[in-house]
Amino acid sequence: MAASILSIGKSGLYAAQLGLATTGHNIANANVPGYSRQLVIQSSAPAQDLGFGFLGSGTEVAQIQRYSDEFLNAQVRTAQASKSSLDSFEAQISQVDDLMSDTASGLSPALQDFFKGVQDVASNPASSASRQALLSTADSLAARFQAMNGRLQEVRDGVNTEITTSVTLINSYAGQIADLNDKIAGFSDRLNSSPNDLLDQRDQLVAELNKLVKATVVAGDKNSVTVSIGKGYPLVVGKKAFELAATRSPTDLTRVEIGYQTSDRITVLAEDALSGGQLGGLLQFRSETLDRVQNSLGRIAIGLAYQFNAQHRLGQDNNGELGGEFFKQADAYVGASINNSTASTAAISAVVADPNALSQSDYSLNFDGTNYVLTRQSDKHQTIITTPQSGPQRVDGIDITVAGAAVTGDAFVIRPTIQGASQFAVTLSDRNKIAAAAPITTSAPLSNTGSGTIDAGAVNSAYVGNQLAAPITLSFDAATNSFSGFPPAATIVVTNSAGTSTTYPAGTAQVPFTAGAKVSFAGIDIKLDGQPENGDSFTIAPNAAGVGDNRNMRLLGDLQTKNVLDNGSATFQGAYAEMTSYVGNKTREVQVNAKAAASLYEQASNSQQSVSGVNLDEEAANLLRYQQAYQAAGKVMQIASTLFDALLSIGAR
Repeated sequence: MAASILSIGKSGLYAAQLGLATTGHNIANANVPGYSRQLVIQSSAPAQDLGFGFLGSGTEVAQIQRYSDEFLNAQVRTAQASKSSLDSFEAQISQVDDLMSDTASGLSPALQDFFKGVQDVASNPASSASRQALLSTADSLAARFQAMNGRLQEVRDGVNTEITTSVTLINSYAGQIADLNDKIAGFSDRLNSSPNDLLDQRDQLVAELNKLVKATVVAGDKNSVTVSIGKGYPLVVGKKAFELAATRSPTDLTRVEIGYQTSDRITVLAEDALSGGQLGGLLQFRSETLDRVQNSLGRIAIGLAYQFNAQHRLGQDNNGELGGEFFKQADAYVGASINNSTASTAAISAVVADPNALSQSDYSLNFDGTNYVLTRQSDKHQTIITTPQSGPQRVDGIDITVAGAAVTGDAFVIRPTIQGASQFAVTLSDRNKIAAAAPITTSAPLSNTGSGTIDAGAVNSAYVGNQLAAPITLSFDAATNSFSGFPPAATIVVTNSAGTSTTYPAGTAQVPFTAGAKVSFAGIDIKLDGQPENGDSFTIAPNAAGVGDNRNMRLLGDLQTKNVLDNGSATFQGAYAEMTSYVGNKTREVQVNAKAAASLYEQASNSQQSVSGVNLDEEAANLLRYQQAYQAAGKVMQIASTLFDALLSIGAR
């Protein structure tokens, strides 16, 4: 009987000792990230059948239970991935928002100063000081475009660096998780129990992984887990870890993309293939905001250069020559994939032909074996570029030309405006070559007897190849109500006040007169009005003394308020305001969502910690409980020892 009591006391003592050790372990790890509290689970030892009843034989430790709820853990991981993604997005877009909203360093002040310089020349076309000031403000505008683009490029370079760092950490976590999978499976085999601390370490690594990219965890055999990311890409399967790679884009070597590595092959993933976490936030920021903003800034620069140059070419400088290029217009970027077939001789070129129709998107161009498929990245709209071509095919204001023989699978990227701001520059350096004047003049002799009038006249793009070499005199014939004297090789188009046009072929001797109609020929636009009398004439001549003429400069100044972007719905400053508004609204949206995500994460974490977290007050109570159990079990053993001594003393007598 004494031996039975001793055995019972011993089992209780051992169980209490394990309880004290486990409680102490909880207290010691209370501040360790990812630690889940543990508890000794006891059960009664098998009882002995004595015939008249069963006599208990003490207690035994069934297991050391780890308190961890996988459902709550999954909620925390999801909330963490969302929070980290939005935090990363917010950190990046805040830099762009600060740049766009800065009233001192933004684009609006530079645009206003430049067009103020244009207006000053229009007011004083003969002033050398005004002309030089215009060149100075143009240089300042170019510097502002380049500085803003440079800052955006710094943000882009920072994103590239952070993507590379994130990929390195993801691969490191994947390797550690796979190693823990192997160790956990081994212990589970040998001990038929769970190595709690290793499970905590693995769960914490998975939590850290979710800070970088959203990961899906599926339980497997022997307490192992399978971890996948993005659209089901396996990262850890058992003890095998797969790797991501930060690689240069095959079509744009300045852009870092994510590749999935299998054996010795790297497959570049789509921009939206990975979501959540810091990496997902970086990729989303780059595709949704940074690309759009840099493209939009470039579009404004290209639009300004194109429209200003087009009008400047129609003016006349102080040397009596037509104006040249005032600004440098950037080239569209076209990149061929480094993975294209070596047998391919395909050559792609893209030229911005109509800035008014430009989008703010990049394009991918892929050859399917028959035709090229052009995909607008912003909305995935596709256009077929048919081959062979008889000439460039225009899409969204871009003239695309394909040549050579492509191979199925050949890929290209077209970025029409990405270089717009960085390559924007002033090409004019001589103030005397500023084309402020119009190249033609009109006049009516004093001998005219009727009330007919002719306006100052203007020229259009067709005039560049048809400059007026000598004066043209238009004479009115009252009998036929028509004018004669037009150049015999010119086609004449008469547009009345209602907008109806009538075309007269080259060689037409008499062109009917319509009061208030616009008459266009050989690149010249004039308006004839009133009622001329028979024999009245009007002269159109080259502008021989245009130093004080400001007509072309006034037209250049009008570009400030003219809707020349977004299909005729936005001015230069309006387009910049839209871009600034987009960034500001997006920043606010991300900030609000980030706060909401932080709140959701806190709630999920609190729910998880209510199950897994260590409560020091509870552990202190457990210490007292196990201490008392330990002392009581010791007392039982002491009594058993006393009884055993009494039996020995009886036997000695």
